[in-house]
Amino acid sequence: MEVKLTTAHAREIDADWLVIGVPETSEWGTELTALDDALGEQLSRLREAGDLTGKLAELLTIPDTPALNTRRLLLVGTGQPNDLTVAKWEKTAMTAVRQISSKRDLRIAFCVPEQLGTLSNERAIETIATALIVGSRGQDVCKTERSRYSFLAAQIVLSPNNDAALATQAAERGRIIGEAINLTRELINLPPQDIYPETFAARAQQEAAACGLTCQVFDEKQLEAERFGSMLAVAKGSDRPARMVVLEHLRGGPNAPTLALVGKGVTFDSGGLSIKPTDGMLTMKCDMAGAATVLGAMIAIARLRLPVNVIGYAGLVENMLGSKAYKLGDVLTARNGVTIEVHNTDAEGRLVLNDVLSYAVDHGADRMIDLATLTGACVVALGEDVAGAFTNNQTWCDQVLAAAKAQGEDLWQLPMFDFYNDLLKSDVADCKNIGGRWGGAITAAKFLEKFVSGKPWVHLDIAGPAFASSNKGHREGGATGCYVRTLIEVAEKS
Repeated sequence: MEVKLTTAHAREIDADWLVIGVPETSEWGTELTALDDALGEQLSRLREAGDLTGKLAELLTIPDTPALNTRRLLLVGTGQPNDLTVAKWEKTAMTAVRQISSKRDLRIAFCVPEQLGTLSNERAIETIATALIVGSRGQDVCKTERSRYSFLAAQIVLSPNNDAALATQAAERGRIIGEAINLTRELINLPPQDIYPETFAARAQQEAAACGLTCQVFDEKQLEAERFGSMLAVAKGSDRPARMVVLEHLRGGPNAPTLALVGKGVTFDSGGLSIKPTDGMLTMKCDMAGAATVLGAMIAIARLRLPVNVIGYAGLVENMLGSKAYKLGDVLTARNGVTIEVHNTDAEGRLVLNDVLSYAVDHGADRMIDLATLTGACVVALGEDVAGAFTNNQTWCDQVLAAAKAQGEDLWQLPMFDFYNDLLKSDVADCKNIGGRWGGAITAAKFLEKFVSGKPWVHLDIAGPAFASSNKGHREGGATGCYVRTLIEVAEKS
């Protein structure tokens, strides 16, 4: 979908829907006041009646506007201008777009608010463009009749004093980010019969070729030659062979540091012999969300032509119960030589990530971030909307946390005290793959730490926010595409 910019007066815009923000203040901007005048002070009367409060993300529809060129008007509250943040504005813009994207062939015009507080015009424009792309795409990837439709035409209405070049750049950036988020969401939402290691890798090759990324796919023979003993053990129970995707964006020069983004790609997780119950298995198509997030971020990084060195890695397996499935009590040898006693085959994601992290270290990663729907324990600790952050290097973690905050995405750091290593001790191997019932998200992170060779590393457990259990006004149920924006921000600031 193309997103155009215009500086025409809002009352003159020809569209099916005009979206304009209403602040929670007594003073309105010039465009909102002009609309009110054109409508015979209808908006003022609605405000006096208490129907138009301007509270954050509150919606009010005026379905017939004969005094305007637009057919319908959607008023969306932007709250107190001085309190407006990236997260609040993103919620507001998404709520508005989702309200009107349920019908096909609509033309929408979205006004940039005049009262933005500390939020820049460019950030506001970028967020609107992203919302137009993401908010008009549903999770109904297999429905014959869609519940959401891309807009026939989309305009962002600027004030005349906006810098045209900066506004154009912001809108294009927002569109690219929105399309990257939608790619991530699509891959996660597709059923496991469609997305498995080989098809994920093929899609990665297709997307990489379209934007100039170098893409290499490792098959099972290459993985065996690279000593991916832990990851290949997980894949043994499935007739879908393992794959690893490596995406290279090297535009920072030979002396610039290399950032590695590593994603868990368990395209379906039955739990293996430690089988999940039906309710726990039903959404396990989403267990490759880490890999999909890395792919989406890498595509956006390439399309934005960021002058940095970033390599994306996706470790791809199915965790199934075939006759060759790995067993409780098996001892696996990871790529770096660490031996691992299997105490739970449903703690498989870390057995995929460890080999990929080790490979990334050996191939020049200076700093690393891994993303994984790794533990239910993290969801218990932080709920469904916040990911856990774990690190061996506080300075690096602070940079990742700052990037998430800048993009309005929530992360919360959990401790990595050394004594958690004691919970991973094994009598027969170097370590176990689980640490017991308590502190499960932390012991999973401590397990991964054994494979990063001291490189600055942040682990993001995205098990909660990666896949929403229900719709909200600002968010579609299913895959969310969370942390694509954070990864882009981290790369850009590297």
